[in-house]
Amino acid sequence: MPNRDHFDDPIAADYDAGSADMFDPAVVAATVSFLAELAEEGGALELGIGTGRIALPLSRRGIRVHGIDLSPAMIDQLREKPGSEDIDVTIGDFATTRVGQAFRLAYLVYNTIENLTTQDEQVECFRNVAAQLEPGGCFVIEVEVPQLQRLPPGETVRPFTVTPTRLGFDEFDIARQGLVSHHYSLEDGMLKAISVPFRYVWPSELDLMARIAGMSLRERWSGWARQPFTGDSTKHISVWQKTV
Repeated sequence: MPNRDHFDDPIAADYDAGSADMFDPAVVAATVSFLAELAEEGGALELGIGTGRIALPLSRRGIRVHGIDLSPAMIDQLREKPGSEDIDVTIGDFATTRVGQAFRLAYLVYNTIENLTTQDEQVECFRNVAAQLEPGGCFVIEVEVPQLQRLPPGETVRPFTVTPTRLGFDEFDIARQGLVSHHYSLEDGMLKAISVPFRYVWPSELDLMARIAGMSLRERWSGWARQPFTGDSTKHISVWQKTV
């Protein structure tokens, strides 16, 4: 079944404001520096390019960037920003879409790998990336470490945002590695609600997907400044390198 586009016009229009912490200049600068070092002169492929949070500053660093995204509405937001004319975009499912070029780097940031809601789709994504990487090229994923240890026994819901105007809850289906993220906001006296499905995935599982696709783990960190990855890390930035 094709993946569903959950990012329609209203959501795309509010996306940047709702992700303000990820647009912090320090966060963006560290991310872009990490990726630019790996991209070198070979270009970069962003899966789930969205509104261009990372692609635009990476392009300004002189890196050739091509994006894939399922949502035309998100790309409309990207196209309103200066510099977007230098970035090519293909509309499609990043698990299967190929753009007919080879890249030194491919990357997925901000938990976007979880938008693929089955293991088969995630495996296919790795294969798709490997087919578009140059020999020795790298695939980078930024993704959370599933916080199941924070769930009390027998419970499946964990709040992640609680303010007078915004509520957010993650609902886990542990048997299927499923996760539905529920968002509620009060805007102009009206309640807005959206629920989006994801599939959480473990670091070791991603390593196996990479091996299936002909890649091997090169490095893993808990942050873009290469902080050590430990048992207490809440996310990881992993780099796999194409070996075949």
